[in-house]
Amino acid sequence: MIYYEGSTNTEVSAVKITRDMGIQDVVDTYPELVPVFFKHGLGCLGCAAARFESIEQGANAHGIDVDLLINDLNKALAH
Repeated sequence: MIYYEGSTNTEVSAVKITRDMGIQDVVDTYPELVPVFFKHGLGCLGCAAARFESIEQGANAHGIDVDLLINDLNKALAH
């Protein structure tokens, strides 16, 4: 399981990727998830739009099932 860095809580919180997170923010923080984006057809991670678009906006622009993408991103992050 992956945990938030620097957490001072006694309870441990798992990281979860959500549809409203910025594409570039996720890629910068979790570069290991790049293949998951590619698998789903979201291959323009370096384009200008990726810097300000959310995962949901990028998925919708490319006709990608956002729920499936989010599910796969979180599965990959958990391993």
